[in-house]
Amino acid sequence: MVDAIQPEQRFYFGHRLARLTGRNPIQGHRAATPLELLFDLTFVVAFGQASDQFAHAVAAGHFKAAIIGFVFVIVATCWAWVNFSWFSSAYDTDDWFFRVTTMVQMIGVIMFALGIPAMFASLAEHHPIDNGVMVIGYVIMRIAMIVQWLRAARDDPGRRPTAIAYAISIGVAQVGWVILAILHTPTDVFIVVSIVLFFVEFIGPWMAERKSTGTPWHPEHIAERYALLTIIALGEGIFGTVAAVTALVDRQGWSVNAVLVVVAGIGLTFGLWWSYFMIPSGPVLVKFRQRAKPWGYSHFFIYGSIVATGAGPHIAAYVIEGDAEIGVLGAIVAVAVPVLIFSIALFALYAYLVRELDPFHIVLFAATVVFLVVAIVLAALGAPIGLSLMIITLSPAIVVVGYEVLGARHEPAVLQRVLG
Repeated sequence: MVDAIQPEQRFYFGHRLARLTGRNPIQGHRAATPLELLFDLTFVVAFGQASDQFAHAVAAGHFKAAIIGFVFVIVATCWAWVNFSWFSSAYDTDDWFFRVTTMVQMIGVIMFALGIPAMFASLAEHHPIDNGVMVIGYVIMRIAMIVQWLRAARDDPGRRPTAIAYAISIGVAQVGWVILAILHTPTDVFIVVSIVLFFVEFIGPWMAERKSTGTPWHPEHIAERYALLTIIALGEGIFGTVAAVTALVDRQGWSVNAVLVVVAGIGLTFGLWWSYFMIPSGPVLVKFRQRAKPWGYSHFFIYGSIVATGAGPHIAAYVIEGDAEIGVLGAIVAVAVPVLIFSIALFALYAYLVRELDPFHIVLFAATVVFLVVAIVLAALGAPIGLSLMIITLSPAIVVVGYEVLGARHEPAVLQRVLG
């Protein structure tokens, strides 16, 4: 019976050291492993820190610090996850060495997350950027990845140029991050240098994959992994709602506004979840592997907007408690803008995957924008914060209802055209 088992399945019977020769990219029923799910849990902390700090900075009126800090943290966090997940999709042997290096990366993620508050504080106080702890965590993660890529270069000769290119690009970028942290640069310099270093990080995989036939990542596995991180990001909406309402009730007791914050937080989270899982990513990536990289990078906007939306209940609670420097209008804008970014990213992602621009989807998108604009206008006219929050909550519901009533009927025909 053992001889009948496919080679890519045998390692599950033990964790002895195995060769990184690459997984089967068309293996049937490939799913996320328990180790990958455990690794993802560390990103709950990183997303939570980003959301909390963003909400605090916005409520305090530090808009520049909030935006710069949040964008930097989200991009760095997502990129760390992307590197692990694509490598794992291609080379996961689940041996003891792979497990230990994954644990090292988890330690790095936590270190990175613990340094987020200090960076936000330095931005808000107009001090030189304090990202030292974050960089230490990042370097820990990336050294583990470099070791894994060098191991792949040794064990998979046909893809050795690709593995070496990955290791070099990661190493070069980490040297830059360390130098940037040591110099304690002012904000403007930090932004410019960070853009350059992120460019080095992003261009690395593109160059590396061109060095050989490319890594044997699994399209359906990758689609599932991105979907799972979407759920991790959506979890911040639930955690943020609970934390915000708990603080609100402790200060003022239960009120109509407290109930509306609960409904808005959970309603938005549910609406974004339902909307995201309408996208047929897996089947399209199986047919068109070349669409994977733009598809993957677009998720930075998806994850960032979801986490920022999760900060919305916090910001609303600060305003209701009277602890914010911004008013109702500022809080509503802070919730509506991330939802708008999510909607734009989602519609663009769908159009890119299926190569179609359906008029029906344009109508749904326009209706979403109208609801968000109405919420902002009502807040500007002095409407209660709860009313505006409810209207924002209805914006993704428009997409969900439109899809379930009409769009779902057309999806099989769209997929038939796309997949041939």
